[in-house]
Amino acid sequence: MSRQLTMKLAINEAIDQEMTRDPTVIMMGEDIVGGAGASGERDAWGGVLGLSKGLYAKHGDRLIDTPLSEAAYVGAAIGAATCGLRPVAELMFIDFMGVCFDQILNQAAKFRYMFGGKAETPVVIRAMVGGGFSAAAQHSQMLTPMFTHVPGLKVVCPSNAYDAKGLLVQAIRDNDPVIFCEHKSLYASKSEVPEELYAIPFGQANIVREGKDATIVTYGMMVPRSLEAARALEKEGVEAEVIDLRTLSPLDIDTVLKSVEKTGRLVVVDEASPRCNIATDISAQVCQQIFGALKSGIQMVSPPHVPVPFSNVLEKIYLPGGKQIADAVRKTMNAAATA
Repeated sequence: MSRQLTMKLAINEAIDQEMTRDPTVIMMGEDIVGGAGASGERDAWGGVLGLSKGLYAKHGDRLIDTPLSEAAYVGAAIGAATCGLRPVAELMFIDFMGVCFDQILNQAAKFRYMFGGKAETPVVIRAMVGGGFSAAAQHSQMLTPMFTHVPGLKVVCPSNAYDAKGLLVQAIRDNDPVIFCEHKSLYASKSEVPEELYAIPFGQANIVREGKDATIVTYGMMVPRSLEAARALEKEGVEAEVIDLRTLSPLDIDTVLKSVEKTGRLVVVDEASPRCNIATDISAQVCQQIFGALKSGIQMVSPPHVPVPFSNVLEKIYLPGGKQIADAVRKTMNAAATA
């Protein structure tokens, strides 16, 4: 049975149901337990935004409050994963990944390869990503390309509550390290989410809107903004197809190629900084593999190459919006018409 859930509650439910199903699943992070268990406290704080609230009451000491040391507890989670547990480590903000990046880059990502395929590291590292909260430059970055660059890591970034639950269940069950990116501006967004457990396989993009004139490829918060652009374009007679990548590694490039072969036009939208981001990667792959199918130049929509502004007014200008995406599609259409 399905019901409307926020993405925040869908993530909580995925962890709860997987911890109930599998006793090897544990959770580690800063303030995920808080004062629970102490006199005067009935429940956990649940992390900085309450994502794990209520889980301590159900699962007790399988939720572990950690010191303010990402290097320590992410390293501990990776070590626990090699010894038979399935840890879910909450990194809080992805901006803090620099503190524990060596454990992720040089340890977890490489164990399977360095030990001839005999080592498994089933660890999930959850982290908030993206802007929109006026949380300033150290709490608002979209660092997904950095993790996508690393062989051995799987990188996930859902755009809605349904995908968040299914992809997180898949991440917990996966035998490789997974970086699970949760866009903080999407936590309150709602969609139909089944009560029962389900998993969404990695590497399967979702065509969230079909169209024949242009292809828009994106992920995370840029999915609803791309749909906003597509609705505006429809009033002008332009049918844009919108693809939600869901996972960045593995990347479902085949779905992208098939769509571009149909439409002949491509706009790639990425909230990450424009240098060497997901938009540049996909654009390069499309040019390399099906250049002849393109009717006009590829358009890439990303923020400027500057830190995320703290000012609410400046942040709104900084983040790509529906109008900017729609204008990029119009540019591809006009270029094709005059070619």
